[in-house]
Amino acid sequence: MGTKVKICGLRRRADILYVNEAYPDFAGFIFDSKRRRWIDPESASVLRAELAEGIRAVGVFVDASPDFISETAETVKLDLIQLHGTESADFIRNIKRMTGLPVIKAFRIEGSADAEAAAGSPADIVLLDNGKGGTGESFDWSLLRDFPRDYMLAGGIGADNAAEAIEKLNPLGLDASSSLETNGFKDHDKIISFMDAVRSTDRSNRRRI
Repeated sequence: MGTKVKICGLRRRADILYVNEAYPDFAGFIFDSKRRRWIDPESASVLRAELAEGIRAVGVFVDASPDFISETAETVKLDLIQLHGTESADFIRNIKRMTGLPVIKAFRIEGSADAEAAAGSPADIVLLDNGKGGTGESFDWSLLRDFPRDYMLAGGIGADNAAEAIEKLNPLGLDASSSLETNGFKDHDKIISFMDAVRSTDRSNRRRI
């Protein structure tokens, strides 16, 4: 199966071309106007149409209304919804019903209580991150010791530590954004190096901390 990879924060045609070459599992579009990597649904729809077949489009939302999420999912033809705010368990269930799509819920991990909350989420996939996302900084991975379900790992993940993350944590997937940029824009070479680092890691040597 291999470690899944999500490259997030796509907003230019060049980003799509880089991702199509690297061929991760997921490509993320951020629909929160307060974020630097924000893109509007109409522009994302144009880029999504150029995304290589087999790469699944993820829409990232932060405390957005259910109607906006549902309408954007239809406009952009999203494959998954990612919630990156303070959305409740009931909100997650409602979005799953409204859109019929799998939901990823991001959690800020600062202590054991955060890990426990993530473990109990009704989301299809939980994403464990540092801060509000896009910080380029990792968190204390020891907090994930004995974490009881599959998860995606974010927070400062790049070519330099992808192998370490896989070997120590054996996550379902890795999510990267700011670490794959130069001067605020996606960098072709960093994306390719990151994907090479993930793919070259031997799964047989993986272990949990």
